[in-house]
Amino acid sequence: MPYAAAPIRRTVRALVDRARDLGPIVGVVAFFQLVVLRQPIPEFGQVVGGALLVLVGLALFVEGLTLGLFPIGETLAYSFARRGSVAWLLIFAFALGFGTTVAEPALIAVAGEAARIAADGALITDDPASRQAYADGLRYTVALSVGFAIVLGVIRIIKGWPVQRLIVAGYIGVVILTPFAPPEIVGVAYDSGGVTTSTVTVPLVAALGLGLSSHIPGRSPLLDGFGLIAFASLFPMMTVMAYAQLSEWHAGRRQRR
Repeated sequence: MPYAAAPIRRTVRALVDRARDLGPIVGVVAFFQLVVLRQPIPEFGQVVGGALLVLVGLALFVEGLTLGLFPIGETLAYSFARRGSVAWLLIFAFALGFGTTVAEPALIAVAGEAARIAADGALITDDPASRQAYADGLRYTVALSVGFAIVLGVIRIIKGWPVQRLIVAGYIGVVILTPFAPPEIVGVAYDSGGVTTSTVTVPLVAALGLGLSSHIPGRSPLLDGFGLIAFASLFPMMTVMAYAQLSEWHAGRRQRR
């Protein structure tokens, strides 16, 4: 009986914890809707049903991270560190960054919206094939940049380089690239840095950094284990702006021909 009750207690505790997390959001929305705007909540039943689905989904998602993604990421990092195979570790880091970013739902949505805006602005031809090609090019460009960013972050952990110097150098690169990038792509580039660090990428990348720093002598999980996500959000900004400049140059060259 205690064994049967343990999963139930864990589930109830997870739901209560997530309800406490969502409470401030619900309170803010309800306050402004009912007190400030003085309007009833439209489609109240549907809103309540959706909120319950969010609550259950969030609880399951967090439990999945705790039980599955974090342990497997740390285990893989430990296995590579124990074998001492730096080459395979870097290949795994690149593949992890690339694969998780390609599958990132937020990036898929932003890339599709960017393609639609590009078509409306006559930057590309307004047909499904051109839109899809633009969106895919943006997604894979961001994914490649995240892969290289994770590789650099892993090398930093191995070498013990200070993360703040690399981050400052990266943002200097962003500032330098911004005036030369097409104005319509700058906002997309900045948003690309944010959407890469979302539901799929963050758990596995964080687990990789923590697991690796925990099993390399002289490294601290607290000091060295974090920082990979910062690289994953920084590199796409530079890469997307460089990709836009290259695309603009290629389009101009094709027109001249």
